[in-house]
Amino acid sequence: MKKLIVIILANLLLTLTASAHGISDADKQNILEGGNLEYIKLGATHMLSGYDHLLFLFGVIFFLTKFKDIVKFITAFTLGHCITLVFATLLHIQANFYLIDAVIALTVCYKAFDNLDGFKKYIGIQSPNLLTAVFLFGLIHGFGLSTRLQQLPLGQEGLVLRILSFNVGVEVGQIIALALMGLLLAQWRTRPSFLQFSKAANVLLMSAGLLLLLMQLHGYQHTRFIDDFPLNKDEHFNLHENMDINRDLENTEAAP
Repeated sequence: MKKLIVIILANLLLTLTASAHGISDADKQNILEGGNLEYIKLGATHMLSGYDHLLFLFGVIFFLTKFKDIVKFITAFTLGHCITLVFATLLHIQANFYLIDAVIALTVCYKAFDNLDGFKKYIGIQSPNLLTAVFLFGLIHGFGLSTRLQQLPLGQEGLVLRILSFNVGVEVGQIIALALMGLLLAQWRTRPSFLQFSKAANVLLMSAGLLLLLMQLHGYQHTRFIDDFPLNKDEHFNLHENMDINRDLENTEAAP
């Protein structure tokens, strides 16, 4: 049973990680056949399906009740991710996207920890300046978006317009997501359950961030040691099973 659970979890991580990364072949074909509108659509789709970005934004606005505060923090986040999205793509700055997304997952954990007042309760310090943190985390999220965009055959002619089109799409997707999350939270705050379960919600948010972190590190293992641990679903299943068997044999041999 233990082996089965490990194998199921490993393949779940592979499936989720693979679906969370990269630009699909269909999207690449649409980009080649279409124009800048396709970049806008791709940017919006990527933001709306980017659960790491969405979870972080949800954490940011979770306790914000004033519209001006939401605008202030989201503007800081937007400014941050626009900077790195544009300049990292223009300068062809790249990194392993699994590691970038692992850091993005940590930003989700950070915001949940902050919402739980963890700095004061467990570290004995005041929370770091949230506006600065959101801006800095925006830089990281933007770099993650850039790694996706650079998977496309961008070329040099019209590159700036393509990047800006993708960025416009990201902002459109972000506005749609924020509107939905804002309405959901506004309705929830009117109910007694918000005070009762707000802590549990942020514990779940932190758990989701940790799961995302595990997913990305798992994916990195496959890209870093691709010859020994290829990112192929069938081989992946067998390799995890063999690793589990070998581990049991080692434990048996080590036993007195």
